[in-house]
Amino acid sequence: MAIPNNSLSNLEPGKFVTLEKVHPAGTLQVRKDAIGASYFYWRCTHLGRDFREPIGTFDTKCPPLSMEPTSAGYSRRAAAIKASELAILHKQHLSIGGFPGYLRQLEQARQESERIAQEATEELRRSHEASLRETEARSKFNLSAMLMEYCDYLASLGRSAHSDARSIFALHITEAFPTTAAKPANEVTPEEIADMMRRLIELGKDRTANKLRSYVRAAYAVAKAARSKASIPLSFKAYRITVNPAAETSPDESANRPDKRPLSIDDLRTYWSLLQEVEGIKGVALRIHLLSGGQRIAQILRLIDSNITDEVALIFDGKGRPGKPPRPHPIPITAPLGMELDACKENRPFRLSTDNGKTHIATGTLSNWAVEAVGDRIPGFLLKRVRSGVETALASAKVPKDYRSRLQSHGISGVQATHYDGYDYLEEKRKSMELIYRILTQPKGKVVQFAKGKTP
Repeated sequence: MAIPNNSLSNLEPGKFVTLEKVHPAGTLQVRKDAIGASYFYWRCTHLGRDFREPIGTFDTKCPPLSMEPTSAGYSRRAAAIKASELAILHKQHLSIGGFPGYLRQLEQARQESERIAQEATEELRRSHEASLRETEARSKFNLSAMLMEYCDYLASLGRSAHSDARSIFALHITEAFPTTAAKPANEVTPEEIADMMRRLIELGKDRTANKLRSYVRAAYAVAKAARSKASIPLSFKAYRITVNPAAETSPDESANRPDKRPLSIDDLRTYWSLLQEVEGIKGVALRIHLLSGGQRIAQILRLIDSNITDEVALIFDGKGRPGKPPRPHPIPITAPLGMELDACKENRPFRLSTDNGKTHIATGTLSNWAVEAVGDRIPGFLLKRVRSGVETALASAKVPKDYRSRLQSHGISGVQATHYDGYDYLEEKRKSMELIYRILTQPKGKVVQFAKGKTP
């Protein structure tokens, strides 16, 4: 039954009232709420299920024949026209579930549009952040920063080379090549590394050029390995190193040749006799270096009081591949060595010290003391020739190569030596050191050898 237009204001609240059929499907309904406002709906049935779609508010002041809604709502005729539009959409989309399917399609389209807009916004944000990171990387993660971080890494491992590397990097890269030093580490080229080496070679510092290459190569190797090696600090990944430019350069082989001038046995005897005249900590430190078997200078100078017992003095060998901690190197205490260690026992923690143990003697200082003690008695004397002289003397006395290597802590490599051989070789080291003392205290020309078939 048709309801007059002027009766829409007199409806019973809360009930849906059908006003008329809508072409091509459904009906126009109205419902009055508790506060007296009436609302139009289009009602339809699809596959046995009813649904209603809101149209809008009934505008009581709108002319009855008005075909367009006002700002306040719809006339009955305008609502019927709107319901017909909804019904047409329903028929057009029956294949996807009619008007409800159409609404779902609209919602999916809206969500897809929002997703695309959100992705575009996110991509813009990522691009902006990437640009900021790139700017930061160029200013922060440069060559100089990476090299200094590598030095800190060496120091954390107890590797004594960190101070030498730090000095070379500061003098011959950061100061000498500030533009390259400020360049992102992952953009440095092999040619730029070679130019740094070339400058040193032209200055006559061939050996320093090779050391610069070696340290830079090691720093890049650590940063590159940080991507897959968990033991390397995460901070190295920030440099994004994928190639090692220093590995593509070539060292000056002539500068890497070892010193072929070990002190002869007679020179060692002369050196020992001269040391008897050197007083104070100078003589003590130089005699300890020789009596211990010519240990590496930097390592013996770091000997601390807590690592000395009645039988053994423990030092640490920091030579080896980056990333490896220093290897403990026990030195047996012979009677002559023990006397020298007792002479400086008041120094703590560093035994070999000029300030009561607060700091240890510098390597350059000890080398200078040795040169001063020798004077012109041994032509071309350098303290580093003592180490090779000791090994040469032991070799001439038929001490097996493995025992000599164990005493001076070098050439210890291979799976068996590094992983399975847990023997400390203290007895062999002790006998080798006692033999050195006999060699030093025998008259010049005297030959000392091990008895055949016996260990030293």
